[in-house]
Amino acid sequence: MRRVFSNPLAALRPPRTLAALRPPGTLTALAVGLCLRLFFVLKFPAGSGDTALYEQIATNWLKHGIYAMDVAGTLTPVDLRMPGYPAFLAIIYALAGKTGDAARLWVMFAQIAVDLLSCVATGALATLLLTGDESPSTIKRLFSAGLWLAALCPFTANYTAVPLTEVFATLLTVVALILLVLLQKSFGGYSVSGPELRMRLTSFLSRHFLTILSIVAGFVVGLATLFRPESPLILIAAWLVFAAFLSLRLEWRRFWLILPMGIAWALPLLPWAARNAVTLHEVQFLAPRNSNLPGELVPYGFMAWEKTWLYRVRDCYLVPWKLNDDVINLEEIPANAFDTPEEKERVAAILDQYNDDFFLTPNEDAAFAKLAKERTSRHPLRTYLWLPVKRAVRIWFTPRIELLPVSGHVFPLAYMWEEDPVDQRVTSGLFLLNIVYIALGVWGAFLLWQQRFARPAVALMIVFILLRTVFLTTLETPEPRYVLVCFPALLALAAQVFAKRGTPSL
Repeated sequence: MRRVFSNPLAALRPPRTLAALRPPGTLTALAVGLCLRLFFVLKFPAGSGDTALYEQIATNWLKHGIYAMDVAGTLTPVDLRMPGYPAFLAIIYALAGKTGDAARLWVMFAQIAVDLLSCVATGALATLLLTGDESPSTIKRLFSAGLWLAALCPFTANYTAVPLTEVFATLLTVVALILLVLLQKSFGGYSVSGPELRMRLTSFLSRHFLTILSIVAGFVVGLATLFRPESPLILIAAWLVFAAFLSLRLEWRRFWLILPMGIAWALPLLPWAARNAVTLHEVQFLAPRNSNLPGELVPYGFMAWEKTWLYRVRDCYLVPWKLNDDVINLEEIPANAFDTPEEKERVAAILDQYNDDFFLTPNEDAAFAKLAKERTSRHPLRTYLWLPVKRAVRIWFTPRIELLPVSGHVFPLAYMWEEDPVDQRVTSGLFLLNIVYIALGVWGAFLLWQQRFARPAVALMIVFILLRTVFLTTLETPEPRYVLVCFPALLALAAQVFAKRGTPSL
């Protein structure tokens, strides 16, 4: 029988949760996590094409007060990246008195602090997935498991060593998930009475708790959107799960909470949209999908052709990331990009023209569009099903060594062992570790699903992960780093494996 108490504050259980956040275990985990992240920052600092772009925008914003890039020697306002990360860089530059490469170490140190906060939040999320009836020792055990899993995760830790948006997107995502789980538990009637709460809420907060929680959750997702434009997927996942479980309970009156949540999401984006309307004469709340400069050709045909064969990130380095910048060699394009020898000859003819000046013309793009249409009409399932599935498998089941000085090759085993055994061991070890994290997450989700009143929270984690994965398979360049923001949810589920449970409530 479900327990319902008088206070609407759902599943917070602050005395137990706060008791779990105490040293020495917490401080030890954070110290170990700090050492791991310092190792990556000091030993393997990295950069990317996006790094230079963010640094240039941040520098121009700080020095000239313009959110712009240098295009052909002219300072040109742009909207091809969201403003959250450039704002962070500009703040660090102002504090350090340095910009660009000279300030990267300070940027990475700040990112370490942000990522350690994500580790703590992951532990908190692991405890909030409980039904609310567990003992303090179980809650402490779960928090510790979630914290240690996150602190020791080399995949998220590695991205503190590169100036990219991942650490901020991860932190804001896990905070948003915490708020949404609290909101979901409030729907379910899990709460504590006044004496247990140990904190006095005003009558206003008590009456409007769900509305306030919805607003705060939406606002946090809005902040996350300032770093990653696909962050609204968190809200979409939450709305789908809330709608499903509220419908089962026939609690239609709570659907209205979607409205304040959506309005709160838009609030942090209003200054960005206003800037785009005034400066670029377009109402743009998000960065453009194709990251094009003003007046730049968007190669829709070329991207459509890519979607008929590309599923590995290594091919991105050889083909799409060379576009309008370098030679694209026909020999480096994988065989699955061609159905017939005649098709390969057509691609060769287009590339011969492109390689003359490294510039894709509208006619060349149209030729790629024709190829894409023909390939899709011949094998529609390949384009719309099998390749997206392959992309999903690749972005999840990968050694994630893109920032490390290793090849990522394991096979052929004998040859790679003889060529570079250390390289092969590192790649194989990280690949297996990634599988362990995923297996633990699936196992933990299964265990938690057996607790009937925990199912909405588990469903929220699963739908969010699946929805983001499906979205990422639609991108032309399926980078494994884009699923890192799902890792707090995955690790919070994995932590459930280490909890001592009684008989499942079915």
